[in-house]
Amino acid sequence: MKIVDISNEAITKEEKKLIQDDSNTNVAFFIHLKEFNDEVRNELQTRLEEVFLFAKGVDWKFDSFGIEQARSRKKDILGYFVFKTTNVEKLQKLFINEFKDYENAQKISCSVAKYEKVEEKFFQIEV
Repeated sequence: MKIVDISNEAITKEEKKLIQDDSNTNVAFFIHLKEFNDEVRNELQTRLEEVFLFAKGVDWKFDSFGIEQARSRKKDILGYFVFKTTNVEKLQKLFINEFKDYENAQKISCSVAKYEKVEEKFFQIEV
């Protein structure tokens, strides 16, 4: 494999689709679970779909979802959701409203991180 044509500007149509925002805000929610099984995964996905359903008018993009099992370095089983948004408060309210009565949750933790693009390069890889 060989990298060709490193550029600071998007030139091709495909590269132009890759252009990332100058800045974004990620909101991560961790649900500390009491237990985990396939039923829990399904219920989390259903509740998450409800957040999406009610998120009209909120500028957001879904980034990731997963479950981390408890290991030796941590005690909690975590269900996590990461969103990109410009309206943190509204997304937080929607998420908390949908999960506030979730009996399998010990607690919900939230992190908000703001990112600014420092540099962006484009290139092709010959395969």
